[in-house]
Amino acid sequence: MHKRLLALFIVFLTSSAYAHDIIIAGGGMSGVSAAIQATRLGASVLVVEPTNMLGGQATAAGVSTMDDMTRLRESGLYREFMDKVREHYAGFRKSIATSYWKTDGKAFEPKVGSDILKLMAASADILYHSGIVRVRPSANGKIITVKSPGGTQDFTCRILIDATEYGDVIPLAGLRYRSGNSVSPDMNPDSMIQDITWTAVIRKYPQGVPDSLRPKSPLPGYDKARKNYLAYVSRNNFGAGNRSPFKLPAEFSAHNGYRAVPDSYSPGSYTGSRKDWKRITKTGVNWGNDYPGQYGWEEKYGIPIAYLESPDFRADINREALIKTLHFIWYIQNELGESWSVDANEYDELPEAARNLPEEWRNIARHFPPVPYVRESRRIVGDYTYNSHAIYTNSESYRNGKKNQELTDSVAIGGYILDLHTGDDDDDFEHELGERQSAMRTHEPSGAFQIPMRIFIPASDDNFLAAEKNLSMSRLATSALRLQPVCMMTGQAVGTLAALSVENHMRPRDVHPVYVQKVLADFGVMMSLAEYIDVPERSGYYGAVQIATLYRLIEPEKYPVYPKQRISTPSKTKRVPGRFGVSRKVTRREFDGMVKQAEAAMNRSITAEYREGMTRGEAVQAVVDAMSSLPDTEAAEHGVEKLIPDTDSQDAQ
Repeated sequence: MHKRLLALFIVFLTSSAYAHDIIIAGGGMSGVSAAIQATRLGASVLVVEPTNMLGGQATAAGVSTMDDMTRLRESGLYREFMDKVREHYAGFRKSIATSYWKTDGKAFEPKVGSDILKLMAASADILYHSGIVRVRPSANGKIITVKSPGGTQDFTCRILIDATEYGDVIPLAGLRYRSGNSVSPDMNPDSMIQDITWTAVIRKYPQGVPDSLRPKSPLPGYDKARKNYLAYVSRNNFGAGNRSPFKLPAEFSAHNGYRAVPDSYSPGSYTGSRKDWKRITKTGVNWGNDYPGQYGWEEKYGIPIAYLESPDFRADINREALIKTLHFIWYIQNELGESWSVDANEYDELPEAARNLPEEWRNIARHFPPVPYVRESRRIVGDYTYNSHAIYTNSESYRNGKKNQELTDSVAIGGYILDLHTGDDDDDFEHELGERQSAMRTHEPSGAFQIPMRIFIPASDDNFLAAEKNLSMSRLATSALRLQPVCMMTGQAVGTLAALSVENHMRPRDVHPVYVQKVLADFGVMMSLAEYIDVPERSGYYGAVQIATLYRLIEPEKYPVYPKQRISTPSKTKRVPGRFGVSRKVTRREFDGMVKQAEAAMNRSITAEYREGMTRGEAVQAVVDAMSSLPDTEAAEHGVEKLIPDTDSQDAQ
């Protein structure tokens, strides 16, 4: 057993309360990223994870094909993680570009992803198969009661982060939150949220499916599921062809090309290209098995918010969602005649939702992901709520003659469509936030967009942060921010904010975004939408120029020019980078203007020294350094010399 985990269990059994700087509820993509980042900044971190895996939706829920439409470079922890994924599969000479019917996707096996994340998070204490059941305030933070296999125990922390898939810790902390289009405590039971999906990872068995993975009789309700799956996947495809987008139903090989993942247990390699579909031996089942999906719910589509609010109702829905996907296993074996079943190498723990199934189906379900893929959770009520119009406006930066519409408190880049899986009738939206059904079309992002730091912070709690699908945002905003890559990036930003809060004895709301941005820049995180031909990522001024662009410290010599488009249908017109003028000499007047702009952003005076002949790159570096350092009076008040920790270490490279 890992020494840190063993030590934690010893304390767990013998101590009345074990103190950490930060406790993170949930080890999903955002939670594990927050833990990795915070520990690298010197904080002590405890992660409380309900499964035996790290990675949440990408691993424990089986959605290990990365949903990313930014068309920008990977950055920060997401890039580090994907580099390790590529390195792993390069050792087997396998491609990771296996999914979405194309050759530039990114995919991995869930177990591989979880194992990589466990290595990256080795400095954090992690309790698996555990959950937070009570939250109480303390003089310096919070007291957290955790239920684990070893019993129930209290822990203390300065900052509590909810990174659960459901936002389950938000009500325990007594915070106001949104659920569907309702706001607590005034919950409308008719409020709807998106479908869930209990995915599966299946593989081809060329020598025939083992008897233990081939049930002898279908589960009750199969006839209804059969009609559903006939509309998606067919043996003969009814002559529809195998091209994307498809005229459904598609043939089985096309289905497999959608969520295909590399197969560590079969020889050879394949991509998502049409020519490789017949060669695919392993894929995810995440198409046509949304629940309730086409079944509907009492003449509506989606799931009532009781799924978030009632544990018993949630358990019932999860069981039905799991059974719907089990029906697909029977369908492909008996209707399509395919020699495929669940991959027995991937998971080996019976989900709670499968406890009462017949034994032959439990043998299948034990190789299912331990939890469902949940697209929508409770969301904190913050001082600011991000909506689809704000996302659209931000994504229009540098497009069609427009200039800088970037967010000054940007801490991450996201990129996805406004994608609600049902729960999308007009009366399901938050009209008070300006959201309507029509916004799914009129507000679709034009490209990548930014994530503002302010949406991590609740309006009424100084020791709590949100990190997953539970940010202060509308349902439509959630639909674009819920994907795996952006969750990793928001998690890294939240981990930075929490660590700086702890280190400098400050409330998260009092930590100016520039302090977080400076640290993130040192860790290679992209936060600005602007690309400059003379400031590539390898430039020593890359981070400072990003921050200078966010705060509009100085006009670039030439703005970038991006094509007017919808993120779902990218233009063939190329993106044209701007020119910052990083090597041009800066005048004293320009420098003073930068200082004045920085002081307005910080709402305080800053000290930055002008030097005759300095370049614009040197100037923005000097001003950004001055912005991101606490003034002497504030430093003395907080008992620190500087806010930004020393990131000149191997971890920061």
